[in-house]
Amino acid sequence: MIEARGLDLTFQTNDGPVRALSDVSLDIGAGEFVSFIGPSGCGKTTFLRCIAGLEEPTGGSLTVNGMSPDAARRARAYGYVFQAAGLYPWRTIGGNVRLPLEIMGFPRAEQAERVRRTLELVDLAGFENKFPWQLSGGMQQRASIARALAFDADILLMDEPFGALDEIVRDHLNEELLALWRRTGKTVGFVTHSIPEAVFLSTRIVVMSPRPGRITDVIDSPLPSERPLDIRDSREFIEIAHRVRDGLRAGHVDD
Repeated sequence: MIEARGLDLTFQTNDGPVRALSDVSLDIGAGEFVSFIGPSGCGKTTFLRCIAGLEEPTGGSLTVNGMSPDAARRARAYGYVFQAAGLYPWRTIGGNVRLPLEIMGFPRAEQAERVRRTLELVDLAGFENKFPWQLSGGMQQRASIARALAFDADILLMDEPFGALDEIVRDHLNEELLALWRRTGKTVGFVTHSIPEAVFLSTRIVVMSPRPGRITDVIDSPLPSERPLDIRDSREFIEIAHRVRDGLRAGHVDD
C-alpha cells in the first residue's frame, strides 16, 4: 500500500535549511496498523503528511497504492484524522461527516446512508443532529474519524488523534479504534507519543530518532488481534514496550 525508499525532506527557512527526514525507507502492507513513535520534532507527522501528499519530499521515492502521493490524494485513497477534531461548529455532526461526500459529489441518498453507517461504526448513532459543542472531546474525535471513513478509502492516516484526551477516555478510544480496524480491514498509519498506545494498537511499531528523522527500529508485534486493555500487564506487552523505549534512547545516543 505504501512504499518509501531513501526519503529525505529539507525545509528552507529564514534561519537556513532544516532537515526533517533522512533516508527513510519503509513498506506498509494492506491491512496493517503501523504506529510511528519518537521525540517531538522527529518527523513523524512530516512523514505522515508526505504520505498524504501534503508535504513534498526533497529526495528519495514514495508511492501510495502504486501512485504518487499527490495522485493518491486526488484519487481519495486515504482519510486523514488530525490532532484536533476540526469540526465546523455551525454544522451538525451529521453535516460534518457528510461534508467530504458533498464535495465529492455523492448522490444525496448515498450521502445519508454513508453518514448513518459511519456514525454507527464509531458508536455515534443518534448524535447526527447534535452540534460539536454539545459533544465531549472524545465524541468529537470519533466524529472526526467517521468523517475520514465516510468515503471508504483503503488507508486511514491518524496524527495523534487522542493526544489531548485524558487517560480514561484515551483507553476507551484505543479499544474502539482497534475494534474498528478489525471490522474494516483498513490500512492505518498512526502517529503517537505514547509507548503503551503504540504497543496496544499496532501490528508494527516504527521508532524514529530526533531530527533529522530516521527509522531506528521496526518492531513486529506478536500480540493477538483481539487485545483487551489488561493485555498491557502481560510479559509480551512489557517486552515490546521495553524494546520501543530502548529504541528511543538509542536514537538520542546516536544523534
